[in-house]
Amino acid sequence: MNLPNKLTIFRIILVPIMVIIPFLGIKGELWGIPITYLIVDFIFILASITDKLDGYIARNKNQVTAFGKFLDPLADKILVLSAMLMLVENAKLPAWIPIIVLAREFLVSGYRLIAVEKGGEVISASKWGKLKTVTQMIAIILAFVDLHAFGECFTGNLQGGELVLNIIVTLMMIIQTIATIFSGLDYMKGIKKYIKD
Repeated sequence: MNLPNKLTIFRIILVPIMVIIPFLGIKGELWGIPITYLIVDFIFILASITDKLDGYIARNKNQVTAFGKFLDPLADKILVLSAMLMLVENAKLPAWIPIIVLAREFLVSGYRLIAVEKGGEVISASKWGKLKTVTQMIAIILAFVDLHAFGECFTGNLQGGELVLNIIVTLMMIIQTIATIFSGLDYMKGIKKYIKD
């Protein structure tokens, strides 16, 4: 097994570790943020770095494999949706956001299956897909250290740095949701020719 695939598997292994951390009863705060959230955030950042690293190595070292093509996007979905569900559980994120993300991922996965079956090529990530990925990662990383819920910046109850952070998290979540929808629509355009067949 090559290094990119090992990094992908490592990313998948990090997900249950990330999910278990809040149940360990770790006490204490750092900069006013619960240490539990900081550990979870660190694990998410580490997993996100391996995502970029395995793709870079696979392309530049010519180590792209069928196993990697299958597992890499799956690992990304598991990581992002696990993190979002943790935020929902902690009342930091409304459930409709990960529901939209999940619906888009089912759509894309279905498209890829049909394209492979029909012998077609899967379209590469559009500008919407790239925007989705970047804003999604930023939003999740900052949401874990934001002590307030999505959209609380609109209530008038926050001030100073807490207000700024909540505004950034809320905007990034909104942008990634819009980008998720439009990138899904891009895939719908690609799938039309296969549905007609």
